[in-house]
Amino acid sequence: MTKKIALTQVEGRSSGWYGLLVLFGTVILAGLGSTWYMEHNGHWVTGMNNQIVWGMPHVFAVFLIVAASGALNVASISSVFGRNVYKPLAPLSALLSISLLAGGLAVLVLDLGRPDRLIVAMTHYNFKSIFAWNIYLYTGFFVIVGVYMWMMLEKKMNRHTKTAGLVAFLWRLALTTGTGSIFGFLVARQAYDAAIMAPMFIIMSFAYGLAIFILVIKFSYTWLGRPIGAYVCLRQRNLLRVFLAAMLYFVAVYHLTNLYATEHHGVERFILLEGGIFTALFWIGQIMIGGIIPLVLMFHPATSESRIALRIAAFMVIIGGICQMYVTIIGGQAYPLVLFPGMEVSSSFFDGQINSYTPTLAEIVLGVSGIAIALVLVLIVVKFLKILPASLADSAFDPNYVEPVIHPTDDEAPETA
Repeated sequence: MTKKIALTQVEGRSSGWYGLLVLFGTVILAGLGSTWYMEHNGHWVTGMNNQIVWGMPHVFAVFLIVAASGALNVASISSVFGRNVYKPLAPLSALLSISLLAGGLAVLVLDLGRPDRLIVAMTHYNFKSIFAWNIYLYTGFFVIVGVYMWMMLEKKMNRHTKTAGLVAFLWRLALTTGTGSIFGFLVARQAYDAAIMAPMFIIMSFAYGLAIFILVIKFSYTWLGRPIGAYVCLRQRNLLRVFLAAMLYFVAVYHLTNLYATEHHGVERFILLEGGIFTALFWIGQIMIGGIIPLVLMFHPATSESRIALRIAAFMVIIGGICQMYVTIIGGQAYPLVLFPGMEVSSSFFDGQINSYTPTLAEIVLGVSGIAIALVLVLIVVKFLKILPASLADSAFDPNYVEPVIHPTDDEAPETA
């Protein structure tokens, strides 16, 4: 059984802590500057247009929102499935999920051009739109995971942790289902119209969120000089490779299903063979960098036990996830709408043409600032709340850990009379 591990705060007085705060704060300020630039000049200064209305900021925003659900993996496994070995890491898991969602939504709000439009979205609902449902799903996630985190940190409320964890687990599934359904319900777009989008986004969230969690844990404990044992790393590796393999399976099923239906042959040819940058990002970014290579690193005997290989694999999963969001969101819009099935359509309004999109620096900076917002929130909260376990050493986590026995050498052996 896992020993009781104390949770501690970060002192937050070192030059390293302030240096990270300044670094992330600078990125956030750059994101605000990008927002002002786009709002002041209009969206014509971005790569977005009447055909590609969701651009690079949406790629980062949806990635962060999806990853937020998956970052709650560790807490859910602890509370819902009773794996006590993950219990000391559960508060950080909940904090990271809230922070990632906040970063993703911040990018979406700032990309509105006029952020005051958020008031309209919050006061006028069209329940035929999945976007209206997501307003409740996102705000509910903040409340539910916040309460769940309070139950874990307040000793008097610990007895309610399992119930709160179950509610948070079910809500996160609903949230990711809602995000995936944004695309699955858009029947006008050939690349989106698929019911499998919802479960595929759920498994994507598991992989992305866990990959980010692994990197945050490693960076935090290396920075703090606290030990990380092999046991924790190997458990996270086992989870990540299962989630990643499942994600690749869903991607394969999605494309094979589309290839079976004649109406989707055009968009599949575009994404898989003739899409230029989208085809390259799919095969090289999403499949190779974000899927096959990380799996090889985590399964091959020469690297499966390596912690460095695990971190590389986690980073590659994140890169692959961003590529997947780019192919899904922008590639899906680049393929022309099928207005008259079976006929060629051409006009002066770009009908029947592949839509072009080139992301601008302002869009990329705005998207990256969402990641910085999430990390700043984590950085500040761990200074004021006891979130991080004091140690991740094998002696604290591994239930089968045996203290090494040190035998004296011949020179050190006691003399006998």
